[in-house]
Amino acid sequence: MTDAPPAESFWEQHHRARRDGGPGHPNPVLTQTAGTLPPGDALDLGCGVGGDTIWLARHGWQVTAVDISSAAVQRVRAHSRQLGIDHRVNGEQHDLISAQYLHSPFALDRTRVLRTAAHALRPGGHLLIVDHGSAAPWSWNKDPDTHHPSPGETAAVLALDPTRWSVVRADTPHRRATGPGGWTATVTDNVLLIQRHDRTS
Repeated sequence: MTDAPPAESFWEQHHRARRDGGPGHPNPVLTQTAGTLPPGDALDLGCGVGGDTIWLARHGWQVTAVDISSAAVQRVRAHSRQLGIDHRVNGEQHDLISAQYLHSPFALDRTRVLRTAAHALRPGGHLLIVDHGSAAPWSWNKDPDTHHPSPGETAAVLALDPTRWSVVRADTPHRRATGPGGWTATVTDNVLLIQRHDRTS
Protein backbone atom coordinates (compact mmCIF):
# COMPACT_ATOMS: atom_id res chain seq x y z
CA MET A 1 0.00 0.00 0.00
CA THR A 2 3.02 2.31 0.36
CA ASP A 3 3.24 2.81 -3.41
CA ALA A 4 -0.43 3.78 -3.73
CA PRO A 5 -1.32 7.43 -4.47
CA PRO A 6 -2.26 9.37 -1.29
CA ALA A 7 -5.99 9.46 -2.06
CA GLU A 8 -6.15 5.74 -2.81
CA SER A 9 -4.14 4.93 0.32
CA PHE A 10 -6.36 7.17 2.48
CA TRP A 11 -9.64 5.61 1.37
CA GLU A 12 -8.24 2.07 1.29
CA GLN A 13 -7.13 2.39 4.92
CA HIS A 14 -10.45 4.03 5.81
CA HIS A 15 -12.51 1.13 4.45
CA ARG A 16 -10.17 -1.60 5.71
CA ALA A 17 -10.37 -0.13 9.22
CA ARG A 18 -14.19 -0.07 9.21
CA ARG A 19 -16.03 -2.82 10.99
CA ASP A 20 -18.26 -4.60 8.49
CA GLY A 21 -21.70 -3.65 9.70
CA GLY A 22 -23.37 -4.44 6.38
CA PRO A 23 -23.94 -2.12 3.44
CA GLY A 24 -25.47 0.63 5.56
CA HIS A 25 -28.46 2.81 4.78
CA PRO A 26 -29.01 4.33 1.33
CA ASN A 27 -28.84 8.09 0.94
CA PRO A 28 -32.37 9.54 1.23
CA VAL A 29 -32.20 11.81 -1.83
CA LEU A 30 -31.22 8.80 -3.95
CA THR A 31 -34.16 6.70 -2.76
CA GLN A 32 -36.55 9.62 -3.27
CA THR A 33 -35.29 10.21 -6.81
CA ALA A 34 -34.74 6.65 -7.99
CA GLY A 35 -38.04 5.59 -6.48
CA THR A 36 -39.84 7.75 -9.05
CA LEU A 37 -37.94 6.26 -12.01
CA PRO A 38 -38.37 2.95 -13.82
CA PRO A 39 -35.46 0.63 -12.95
CA GLY A 40 -32.65 0.55 -15.51
CA ASP A 41 -28.85 0.70 -15.41
CA ALA A 42 -27.11 2.74 -12.70
CA LEU A 43 -23.56 3.76 -11.85
CA ASP A 44 -22.77 4.46 -8.19
CA LEU A 45 -19.70 6.73 -8.09
CA GLY A 46 -17.80 6.48 -4.82
CA CYS A 47 -19.96 3.58 -3.65
CA GLY A 48 -18.34 3.34 -0.20
CA VAL A 49 -19.94 0.64 1.94
CA GLY A 50 -22.62 0.11 -0.69
CA GLY A 51 -25.86 1.32 0.85
CA ASP A 52 -26.95 2.98 -2.40
CA THR A 53 -25.76 0.11 -4.60
CA ILE A 54 -27.62 -2.51 -2.57
CA TRP A 55 -30.80 -0.42 -2.39
CA LEU A 56 -30.80 0.11 -6.15
CA ALA A 57 -30.14 -3.58 -6.86
CA ARG A 58 -32.92 -4.63 -4.49
CA HIS A 59 -35.28 -2.33 -6.38
CA GLY A 60 -34.54 -3.85 -9.77
CA TRP A 61 -31.65 -1.72 -11.03
CA GLN A 62 -28.52 -3.11 -12.68
CA VAL A 63 -25.75 -1.33 -10.77
CA THR A 64 -22.05 -0.73 -11.34
CA ALA A 65 -20.38 0.10 -8.03
CA VAL A 66 -17.23 2.23 -8.38
CA ASP A 67 -14.86 3.36 -5.65
CA ILE A 68 -11.18 4.30 -5.40
CA SER A 69 -10.89 1.72 -2.60
CA SER A 70 -10.70 -1.91 -3.69
CA ALA A 71 -11.71 -2.91 -0.15
CA ALA A 72 -14.96 -0.96 -0.52
CA VAL A 73 -15.77 -2.56 -3.88
CA GLN A 74 -14.95 -6.05 -2.59
CA ARG A 75 -17.22 -5.50 0.40
CA VAL A 76 -20.10 -4.33 -1.80
CA ARG A 77 -19.69 -7.41 -3.99
CA ALA A 78 -19.65 -9.65 -0.92
CA HIS A 79 -22.82 -8.06 0.45
CA SER A 80 -24.59 -8.42 -2.89
CA ARG A 81 -23.63 -12.13 -3.01
CA GLN A 82 -24.89 -12.68 0.55
CA LEU A 83 -28.21 -11.08 -0.38
CA GLY A 84 -28.51 -13.06 -3.63
CA ILE A 85 -28.54 -9.93 -5.82
CA ASP A 86 -25.00 -10.12 -7.22
CA HIS A 87 -26.46 -10.65 -10.70
CA ARG A 88 -27.70 -7.05 -10.51
CA VAL A 89 -24.43 -5.40 -9.48
CA ASN A 90 -22.97 -4.62 -12.92
CA GLY A 91 -23.83 -2.55 -16.02
CA GLU A 92 -22.40 -0.49 -18.87
CA GLN A 93 -24.53 2.36 -20.24
CA HIS A 94 -26.57 4.08 -17.58
CA ASP A 95 -30.10 5.33 -17.01
CA LEU A 96 -29.13 6.68 -13.59
CA ILE A 97 -25.71 7.78 -12.38
CA SER A 98 -25.53 8.52 -8.67
CA ALA A 99 -22.74 10.75 -7.35
CA GLN A 100 -23.40 11.01 -3.62
CA TYR A 101 -21.00 13.23 -1.65
CA LEU A 102 -18.14 12.86 -4.14
CA HIS A 103 -15.69 14.81 -1.97
CA SER A 104 -12.12 13.99 -0.98
CA PRO A 105 -9.35 15.60 1.10
CA PHE A 106 -7.11 14.99 -1.92
CA ALA A 107 -7.02 16.52 -5.39
CA LEU A 108 -9.98 15.32 -7.45
CA ASP A 109 -11.02 16.66 -10.85
CA ARG A 110 -14.70 16.53 -9.98
CA THR A 111 -15.71 18.53 -13.03
CA ARG A 112 -14.10 16.05 -15.40
CA VAL A 113 -15.55 13.08 -13.51
CA LEU A 114 -19.08 14.52 -13.48
CA ARG A 115 -18.96 15.69 -17.10
CA THR A 116 -17.81 12.20 -18.11
CA ALA A 117 -20.71 10.78 -16.11
CA ALA A 118 -23.18 13.09 -17.88
CA HIS A 119 -21.88 11.91 -21.25
CA ALA A 120 -22.23 8.27 -20.13
CA LEU A 121 -26.00 8.64 -19.75
CA ARG A 122 -28.46 7.13 -22.16
CA PRO A 123 -30.98 9.56 -23.69
CA GLY A 124 -33.55 10.18 -20.97
CA GLY A 125 -31.08 9.14 -18.27
CA HIS A 126 -30.43 11.08 -15.07
CA LEU A 127 -27.29 12.21 -13.24
CA LEU A 128 -27.99 12.75 -9.53
CA ILE A 129 -25.35 14.81 -7.73
CA VAL A 130 -25.76 15.23 -3.98
CA ASP A 131 -23.07 17.30 -2.24
CA HIS A 132 -22.58 18.42 1.31
CA GLY A 133 -24.16 21.82 1.87
CA SER A 134 -22.95 21.92 5.45
CA ALA A 135 -20.49 20.03 7.63
CA ALA A 136 -21.81 17.49 10.12
CA PRO A 137 -20.10 17.40 13.54
CA TRP A 138 -18.60 13.99 12.63
CA SER A 139 -17.36 15.07 9.17
CA TRP A 140 -13.68 14.61 8.32
CA ASN A 141 -13.74 18.20 7.02
CA LYS A 142 -14.62 20.53 9.88
CA ASP A 143 -13.08 23.70 8.41
CA PRO A 144 -15.72 26.42 9.00
CA ASP A 145 -14.37 28.36 6.00
CA THR A 146 -15.04 25.51 3.56
CA HIS A 147 -17.14 26.68 0.63
CA HIS A 148 -19.88 24.24 -0.34
CA PRO A 149 -20.74 24.93 -4.01
CA SER A 150 -24.44 25.43 -4.56
CA PRO A 151 -26.32 23.27 -7.09
CA GLY A 152 -26.31 26.27 -9.44
CA GLU A 153 -22.55 26.69 -9.11
CA THR A 154 -21.99 22.99 -9.83
CA ALA A 155 -24.24 23.16 -12.90
CA ALA A 156 -22.39 26.24 -14.14
CA VAL A 157 -18.99 24.59 -13.73
CA LEU A 158 -20.15 21.50 -15.63
CA ALA A 159 -21.21 23.80 -18.51
CA LEU A 160 -23.31 21.11 -20.20
CA ASP A 161 -25.02 22.01 -23.49
CA PRO A 162 -28.59 23.00 -22.50
CA THR A 163 -29.93 21.57 -25.76
CA ARG A 164 -28.67 18.13 -24.67
CA TRP A 165 -28.97 18.22 -20.88
CA SER A 166 -31.43 19.98 -18.60
CA VAL A 167 -31.55 20.66 -14.87
CA VAL A 168 -34.53 18.83 -13.39
CA ARG A 169 -33.85 19.75 -9.78
CA ALA A 170 -31.53 22.18 -8.02
CA ASP A 171 -32.22 22.77 -4.35
CA THR A 172 -30.78 22.58 -0.83
CA PRO A 173 -33.02 20.46 1.44
CA HIS A 174 -32.31 20.05 5.14
CA ARG A 175 -32.57 16.71 6.92
CA ARG A 176 -31.83 15.14 10.28
CA ALA A 177 -28.82 12.84 9.93
CA THR A 178 -27.40 10.22 12.27
CA GLY A 179 -23.64 9.78 12.53
CA PRO A 180 -21.32 7.46 14.45
CA GLY A 181 -22.47 6.52 17.92
CA GLY A 182 -26.01 7.75 17.26
CA TRP A 183 -24.96 11.43 17.11
CA THR A 184 -27.63 13.44 15.27
CA ALA A 185 -27.52 16.81 13.55
CA THR A 186 -29.43 18.81 10.97
CA VAL A 187 -27.47 18.91 7.72
CA THR A 188 -27.96 20.52 4.33
CA ASP A 189 -27.68 18.66 1.03
CA ASN A 190 -26.93 20.43 -2.25
CA VAL A 191 -28.98 18.49 -4.80
CA LEU A 192 -28.56 18.69 -8.57
CA LEU A 193 -30.50 16.37 -10.88
CA ILE A 194 -29.62 16.53 -14.59
CA GLN A 195 -31.35 14.70 -17.46
CA ARG A 196 -29.87 13.93 -20.88
CA HIS A 197 -32.10 14.40 -23.93
CA ASP A 198 -30.04 13.91 -27.08
CA ARG A 199 -29.38 10.63 -28.87
CA THR A 200 -26.00 9.03 -28.26
CA SER A 201 -23.88 8.59 -31.36
